[in-house]
Amino acid sequence: MLPMRRFALLALLALAACGAAPRASAPPAEPGVIFAPRFSDADPVDFSGRAPGNFPVHGIDAARFQKSIDWNTARRNGVNFAFIKATEGGDLLDLEFKNHWRGAARAGVERGAYHFYYFCTSPEVQARWFIRNVPRGNMLPPVLDMEWNPFSPTCATVRPPAAEVRRQMRTWLRIVTDHYGQKPIIYTTPKFYRENDLRRMTGWEFWLRSTAKQVSDVYPGERWTFWQYTATGIVPGILGEVDLNVFAGNRAEWQRWVAARKR
Repeated sequence: MLPMRRFALLALLALAACGAAPRASAPPAEPGVIFAPRFSDADPVDFSGRAPGNFPVHGIDAARFQKSIDWNTARRNGVNFAFIKATEGGDLLDLEFKNHWRGAARAGVERGAYHFYYFCTSPEVQARWFIRNVPRGNMLPPVLDMEWNPFSPTCATVRPPAAEVRRQMRTWLRIVTDHYGQKPIIYTTPKFYRENDLRRMTGWEFWLRSTAKQVSDVYPGERWTFWQYTATGIVPGILGEVDLNVFAGNRAEWQRWVAARKR
């Protein structure tokens, strides 16, 4: 979920060469229906152990790079949930957030919003910026996206020690919890998790990135609720590549989790 991820131009050209054309929008599906994934991957991985395709509940995360999403079609093809990028740092609002937020809701996709953290702005300012832009109600838990930022000209080299990283995380998480009445989820990458000893962030749910190995191999002993398993997913209704994710449990567990965590 890096802020400047490349747009998949080559994948789009390949689809065009094969004669692929935009599909007409599907009608809205029944609320609460869980759809099996009809996804492909532009760069698939042969996972050992339980492959992502063997999990029953799939979804995506989306940002401004996904400029065209037919949410009804995407949902019927397995996008049961979406985490949508809302904010970065203390003053950046994702250009597609409002469109994606409304589109997901109209299609009945369970939706949550995420914030990409910057270490050159205080956690208090970043929490208030997220709260200013993400409305309360009918949403999955907010997400705090914690990874090193290699692109910002002002923040790329700001890397506090691990204890300070965790302190700032707890400050942001506390403020956002108080506002929305639900505990956020922490998204992170292998490198960031390891270098900042995030196993110490007990009491929070994790959404973990692992695109080449099983989560258990990359984050030994860590529990997770969501697994981001590829950045090169191909989903009907979505133009270009998109991140794909799975929920850790079965369909009944998903329904119970949503009922308990959605506000």
